[in-house]
Amino acid sequence: QVQLVESGGGLVQPGGSLRLSCAASGSIFGVYDMGWYRQAPGKQRELVATITSGGRTNYADSVKGRFTISRANAKNTVYLQMNSLKFEDTAVYYCNFELTSTIHYWGQGTQVTVSS
Repeated sequence: QVQLVESGGGLVQPGGSLRLSCAASGSIFGVYDMGWYRQAPGKQRELVATITSGGRTNYADSVKGRFTISRANAKNTVYLQMNSLKFEDTAVYYCNFELTSTIHYWGQGTQVTVSS
């Protein structure tokens, strides 16, 4: 009923930038909390950044000062601007949509590879 489509991933050199986008569609009424998570090979999925319906943001320590999350509430679209990318940022990035405190939807993921 709620579909999330991520885009913007790809291959980038260290120090480069990428902007990820996530568009939510389906039977959506209102504005909801959304966020970005990532999973590197052999590691568990981890929080990258979240943004509430009111625009409050939260970041993992590893990305503070480098990544910025933002949203367009009218379309339930969330963005992740990633600057000064490092090798360790390589992962599959997933968009998250929080319908309720217990009901979450996930996108399929978009690959980000940082390599020289």
